[in-house]
Amino acid sequence: MAEISAKAVKELREKTGAGMMDSKKALVEAGGDMDKAQELLRERGLAKAGKREGRTTGEGAIGMALAGNVGALVELGCETDFVARNSEFQTLAGELAAVVAGDASIDSLEALLAAEVGSESVEQKLKAAIGKLGENIVAQRLTRLEVAGDGLVGGYVHGPGSLAVIVGLATSASGELVEMLAKDLAMHVAAIDPSPVAVDRDGVPAEAVEKERDFYRKQAQQEGKPEQVVEKIVEGRVGKFFKEIVLLEQPFVKDPDRTVKKLLADVGAQAGVEIRVTGFQRFKLGESS
Repeated sequence: MAEISAKAVKELREKTGAGMMDSKKALVEAGGDMDKAQELLRERGLAKAGKREGRTTGEGAIGMALAGNVGALVELGCETDFVARNSEFQTLAGELAAVVAGDASIDSLEALLAAEVGSESVEQKLKAAIGKLGENIVAQRLTRLEVAGDGLVGGYVHGPGSLAVIVGLATSASGELVEMLAKDLAMHVAAIDPSPVAVDRDGVPAEAVEKERDFYRKQAQQEGKPEQVVEKIVEGRVGKFFKEIVLLEQPFVKDPDRTVKKLLADVGAQAGVEIRVTGFQRFKLGESS
């Protein structure tokens, strides 16, 4: 068997854009012959990858994975809507989300690309998909949500993956009742406008609240309101602001007559235990991280 140097592998990778392991394997099979190795990679569709990299990935899909008290989302980008709707691309997005859900140490795209899927890395898997589907494919962002202790993570994916939400519930209850609650809450976060920015008031950044207070104060003063009532007006408008952006205070999208907080209390009463939202993550295709 020919001895394959790291330099040869690097050269083949630069020429073809194929992954390291794929390049080394091709060189071994080609007996160290660079041209023959390139042909092997081209036959397998792997040599196209390098030529596709760098192209704009304006389309894509968001993959979701749920595993008990853990959930994850991965946004996978491609070049066209045609590939975004391809079943293999959709499956790949879900597989990458499952990788993130299964490993708490994956907290960056670099960590995801280095993670193993079967006998290959995620990076190699993406290279192979690029070669097969004929478009640049890029993992663009990821998120992972885990409920500490008893609980579950539920989620919702809209359409072919243009919007996805995961929601964590802390509760000792289990079964269809709380699973449907988690999905309903995820659908609420997906559908409601304005979208919530925090579970409760404590989760809203203090600087955002102060900015609103300052705005409402100036607004009331410009309206000529007496100085002694300005602060009351400010607090009233800040309260309305919270009701718009805090999940627990929003009217539930499926039943606007009750808030999300009331929904949790009602379902908790049915289950006989407390149910608490620990957090949520919302990905819309094409948004910034």
